[in-house]
Amino acid sequence: MLQNPQPVFKDVFNRYDKEYFEYEIKNEEAFFSLMLMALSDIGFDSLDVALEKSGLPKKILDIGCATGKFLYEFKNKGWDVAGIEICKEAAEYGNIHRNVSIYNCTLEEASFPEKSFSVVHASHLIEHLNDPVSFLKEVYRILHDKGFFIVVTPNIDSFQNFIFKSYWRSAIADHLFLYSLKTLKKICNDNGFILMKKGTWGGIPVGKAPAPIKKIFDKIAKKTGCGDVMVMLFKKSLP
Repeated sequence: MLQNPQPVFKDVFNRYDKEYFEYEIKNEEAFFSLMLMALSDIGFDSLDVALEKSGLPKKILDIGCATGKFLYEFKNKGWDVAGIEICKEAAEYGNIHRNVSIYNCTLEEASFPEKSFSVVHASHLIEHLNDPVSFLKEVYRILHDKGFFIVVTPNIDSFQNFIFKSYWRSAIADHLFLYSLKTLKKICNDNGFILMKKGTWGGIPVGKAPAPIKKIFDKIAKKTGCGDVMVMLFKKSLP
């Protein structure tokens, strides 16, 4: 599903201002916890081992990295890290206070050399892009052969979307494209990626039902692929 008409890139860019930076700072611990949950769902620890066996460097790019919390934690685990963030204040914060390398530009503008990274991570990013195909082509170019691409994004086939419809929390102006497991797999397949693992989570939002009921629906949503958010692990295929 796409937003029509699409806002121009300048209008999208201008949304990522000081107010956005303050929002990210306030919520970064919660967001990082969710990122770790997504990585757990796709077995990231085994991916770490796979990189070592294949001889690929532990080099990761986080696109839409906000204040660099994710990068900072992975740097402390021995990874060579870099980030992309279009919010100037967030990029500066990460560069100065976390001593991680964050480029304040789009992925395409960064112009990384071919095969620069073994892993590219994009959490809650692809739904914000005017041109996801151009983005995927650039991810493919900068990934090492047999490198890995991790995508986290809202799931349009979620139980929450079915129930809340236009009031669904992901049906917002900032989201230019929304995907299902099927459509995200297809657009990535079409641009050179092979699906390795997938998962979803989130049945009922916090506060919308008593905790015991929420727990039941969360389990059902995760098991059936109807969770509110999805994660997919892709591997770069060779021509």
